Amino acid sequence: MIETREHGVDFSMNDEQAMIVETVQRFVESEIIPLEADLDPDAGELAPDDAARLTQMTRDMGFYGLDIPAEYGGPGLDTTTRALMAIEMSKHRAGLYNPCYGVFGGAGLAQLYEATDEQKERWLYPTLRGEKTGCFALTEPSGGSDPGRAIRTRGFKDGDEWVLNGSKLFISGADKADYALLFARTSDDPGRNGVTAFIVDTDTPGFNVRRVVHTLRATRYATELEFVDMRVPEDQVLGELNGGFGIANDRLSRQRIPYAAGCLGPAIKAQEMAIEWARSRETFGSVLAEKQAIQWMIVDNEIDIRHGRWCVLEASQKADRGERFRTEAAMAKLVASEAAGRVVDRCIQIHGGIGVTKDLPLERWYRELRIRRIGEGPSEVQRLIMARDILGGSFK
Repeated sequence: MIETREHGVDFSMNDEQAMIVETVQRFVESEIIPLEADLDPDAGELAPDDAARLTQMTRDMGFYGLDIPAEYGGPGLDTTTRALMAIEMSKHRAGLYNPCYGVFGGAGLAQLYEATDEQKERWLYPTLRGEKTGCFALTEPSGGSDPGRAIRTRGFKDGDEWVLNGSKLFISGADKADYALLFARTSDDPGRNGVTAFIVDTDTPGFNVRRVVHTLRATRYATELEFVDMRVPEDQVLGELNGGFGIANDRLSRQRIPYAAGCLGPAIKAQEMAIEWARSRETFGSVLAEKQAIQWMIVDNEIDIRHGRWCVLEASQKADRGERFRTEAAMAKLVASEAAGRVVDRCIQIHGGIGVTKDLPLERWYRELRIRRIGEGPSEVQRLIMARDILGGSFK
């Protein structure tokens, strides 16, 4: 059973957090949103010169590589500050899946911090310097909600190499990546204890990007991969043999907090747009803001936004205190993704016909928020995680 809460949720920001949030707000409003005015509504990248200029700005601010630990040269942000930044960084048209178009950098693939020294030299450090990019190849056509048991990509040992055969689906950025963290079944165990993680260069013979997968997302980053007699040296095993799912699961649990926070930025921005529209748009002799139906939608939006923010902050603050946060992270992801979808849906309704045009960012947020109820574990899986923690016993 989950433990009794001994701490409340503190919605106030300390001075440093307030300064960081204000800095990100100004950056988005003065640098990102003006550029979007000249981009295609479904654009996912900035022009190279703009991207380079803004990346240098984030480096100068000391914010490049937000998720890189301090010992590796990153800003060393706590989870709460990172969540607050994620909210602000997503308050623009492409913000859900391209927050600030990547100019704040990332952590690469967090699992590489557990790599051997030689592996770090080959993949981690070049990634942190921006010289290489990687992808996370876990999900397969056979299933994504229970990847440990659904993995059918197989690996067998041949001398000092592993030979891998199989396929992956919905792998973001694999068509542009230099390497992949690839998970394959390497024992007869049909469950999570028979999976190994490999680091594989994407130019390895037998590594094939079969197609780019088109989804509701505006930008097309998902791919389908196929591996045919792909030979991987033994020294490219990441972590322990048959211990790969533990590596994958750690990423999935921790990523849910900033993922949830990133859902809230578009919801907050959409609410601001709806309020402004309701105050100025006149129908049937009065402004929309005077109609009870509109008032109730605005109020319901506010309830959803505050509920989502509360869940995100509770999860992030428990993580920062070193407490168990699996239930809270699952709840944050569930509540924020579903609440944000409802908010944007209502805001489109308030705007009427213009709300579904590409003149406004609402229709893009509407499409992409639908995916957030599936990505990083669908809503049903988050409920299952919480149920196991709450009920305990034989349900674990």
